[in-house]
Amino acid sequence: MNALVALCHFCELHGPRTLFCTEALHPPSPSPSSQAGAPVPGDRDRDGDREGEGLTMRANSSATQKGEMCDVSDTVSPLRYHLSQSTNFSLFLSSQGCRSLPASHPGFVSIDDETGIRFLSHQHPRQSQLFSVVRQACVRSLSCEVCPGREGPIFFGDEQHGFVFSHTFFIKDSLARGFQRWYSIVMVAMDRIYLINSWPFLLRHLRLTIQSLQSTALKVFDNEQGVCPQRAVRMNSGFSPAVFPHQRSGNAARSLTSLTQHQNLWASLHSSFSWLLKACGSRLTEKLLEGAPTEDTLVLIERQTEQEEEMSCWEGAEGGTSKSQRPPSESELGHDFLSDDAKLDELPGPKFRSLSRFVLQVLGATEFRQLVWHVLMGNQVIWRGADPGLIQSAFTVLKSLLPVGCVRSVPYSAQYEEAYKCNFLGLSPDVPIPTHVGSSEFSVLVDVSSERSCQISVLCEDDISSLYQFTISSANTQPTDRGPTLLNKLEVALSNENLSVDVVSHCLLCLKEEWMNKVKVLFKFSKVDGRGREDTQKVLALLGATGPGEEDNVRLLKFWMTGLSKTYKSHLMTAVRGGERSPSQ
Repeated sequence: MNALVALCHFCELHGPRTLFCTEALHPPSPSPSSQAGAPVPGDRDRDGDREGEGLTMRANSSATQKGEMCDVSDTVSPLRYHLSQSTNFSLFLSSQGCRSLPASHPGFVSIDDETGIRFLSHQHPRQSQLFSVVRQACVRSLSCEVCPGREGPIFFGDEQHGFVFSHTFFIKDSLARGFQRWYSIVMVAMDRIYLINSWPFLLRHLRLTIQSLQSTALKVFDNEQGVCPQRAVRMNSGFSPAVFPHQRSGNAARSLTSLTQHQNLWASLHSSFSWLLKACGSRLTEKLLEGAPTEDTLVLIERQTEQEEEMSCWEGAEGGTSKSQRPPSESELGHDFLSDDAKLDELPGPKFRSLSRFVLQVLGATEFRQLVWHVLMGNQVIWRGADPGLIQSAFTVLKSLLPVGCVRSVPYSAQYEEAYKCNFLGLSPDVPIPTHVGSSEFSVLVDVSSERSCQISVLCEDDISSLYQFTISSANTQPTDRGPTLLNKLEVALSNENLSVDVVSHCLLCLKEEWMNKVKVLFKFSKVDGRGREDTQKVLALLGATGPGEEDNVRLLKFWMTGLSKTYKSHLMTAVRGGERSPSQ
């Protein structure tokens, strides 16, 4: 966790002071030499400098603590440590209450074997910036930022100086004014949300440490009061304002080690604070939430489920009938939405790769708009030619204009299929088009003829315009230059030469999601709620579907409404019916 824990004390002579501080140092990014197994220069020297000095600790990855903090009256700790024989603990028993470790003491180090994070403890942070941040947190926690009763948790801070979780408490002292001294434990972090979410965890475990300190100091206090009751001594002693500072100076600097009579106090607090930083940092993790599945994802899942159920029914009814012996299902006749695209690269010959190629190299702007208009309106798009790979690649590009639920494709067939079975149909060159289809305004035919008799594989596969000639024909007489709005925006993106193919693809994706949201609103308003024509017209105006090209926009919305997943429709109907029953219940 990117935070810092500090123990603070209010000195009667110097005011708020930082006594002990534990910070986490993350390992640097691995260099190429370290990744190759070579030692990083300086690591061995730093480790060697820490061995034998003070108290050197390493985190034990196998040891865990479940809801228990280290008791300062004991040496139980989630860390394994080795004490040097040269450590002189008499240095800890300093008579200065504002100091925990002497300046010559190297401090304490714990190393997490799992992550390589070092937890360093000393009286003050190593970095000057952190020093000022901790200093300010210390002053505020023991002056203005306190809860009623001057004992308990509180949260304060800002973006510039960091956010602080502070818990103030009292420690019994027979020689102090009021027989108690004021302390606080603060955790400083820059992440406000993380620190607030950790409030219950921090409060629970810090209280264990505080209660341990208080109970240990209370025993010392009771023993001292039993030997020499200070209340009677103070009542019998004379008081002079002139000599009061000198009388108080001898007792004001009593250390926490003296109050608890615990020589390993700072080592134990280091273990507690190190474990707190490690546990608090690992209890909350960030996860990437992609949100609810899109309509395309839901439709693909539903189609896959339907195919699996059909296969199971046939196998169960026919006793394991092979696929060649049973009639093809409608889903198999239309082919899977994704399997066609996956097999596309296996087919020989040149292929379309993007919408830009339709506009710039093949069809031209006018014929491209006519073709895409039929696609968006839900009309049947028929491609007839001798190259299945080219036709299938064209369908792959054109299908990206529609929601998955609106796509019914027969990539290549030797006979005509009706429009209710597919809105994308590929035919071999000798297949005749029925008369009622050729005269219908709800279909468009693209005839693909080869320009050259030589083998296509010899020529450049990407130069489609030099290999084929495309003829578009349709009985539709309705002008296509007004709408729909989606097509107008798409043309603007395609005509911008500064946009790459990937950017145009993302632009199309955003446009599809925008209009699918409009479709959901219209479906809820017209189909589920059953509103009238006048109210529906107001909703269309609110959705931006009125004005120029309004007829095409409405037609597009109604066609795309058929592509909504069954899951969404069922969920919406259930929610509406549940809301209608709730008032009566």
